[in-house]
Amino acid sequence: MTMETTGDATGGVIPYKNAPALLAYYLAVFSLIPVIGLFLGLPAIVLGVLGLQKRNREPIVKGAAHAWVGIILGGLTTLFWGGFTVTMIIAFLTSG
Repeated sequence: MTMETTGDATGGVIPYKNAPALLAYYLAVFSLIPVIGLFLGLPAIVLGVLGLQKRNREPIVKGAAHAWVGIILGGLTTLFWGGFTVTMIIAFLTSG
């Protein structure tokens, strides 16, 4: 395994060398969409953590901000959609 000494050409705006962080970011953003959001938040958290670990192992690799967005937004949407789902199930069971 060779360690690269150059950063990415985008200046870290798009961390293409840190795929887990980039995927975490996109999954977190798409987790805002109703219904599918419940299933995207948790993978965003996991990939965000993996992206941060990669950033810590290879300091030249960017993507810490994308990883944190994945962790925080993924966590918030998981809590929101999970709570919403539980509330809807309780409402359905108690309505009739």
